[in-house]
Amino acid sequence: MDSVLRAFVMYLALMVLFKIAGRRSLAELTTFDFVLLMIIGEATQQALLGDDFSLTNSVLVIVTLIAIDVGLSLLKQRSEWLSKLIDGGPTIIVENGRLLRERLRHARLVEADVMEAARSSQGIETIDQIKFAILERNGKISVIPIES
Repeated sequence: MDSVLRAFVMYLALMVLFKIAGRRSLAELTTFDFVLLMIIGEATQQALLGDDFSLTNSVLVIVTLIAIDVGLSLLKQRSEWLSKLIDGGPTIIVENGRLLRERLRHARLVEADVMEAARSSQGIETIDQIKFAILERNGKISVIPIES
């Protein structure tokens, strides 16, 4: 039972921490992000298993984590409020060629991030060619060009 409780607490703690970190941190992994995730993974493993490194305990922890994840996904299907709380919603960060700076700041993005997404997805060269740029729930930036 201790392993189940540990798994539940760690799952919730990581969900809260990654929610605070924001969508930007999950969109594109830099070398720093990758190293940080490896360290977090090791610390999480130690917290989850405690002193019991048995196969039974490991399987119990894994089953608990998967059950929590499946349970939350089912709850999110039934509750739009919970889905928005956990996953957030899309955020418009450019509208009709104008950067929405407060939203960019809140998402910890800069114009260069938007332009990188615009160039790679639409071949757009300047900000005034963008009708909308949207920070999606998964952290990616969708770009809709102004039609000429």
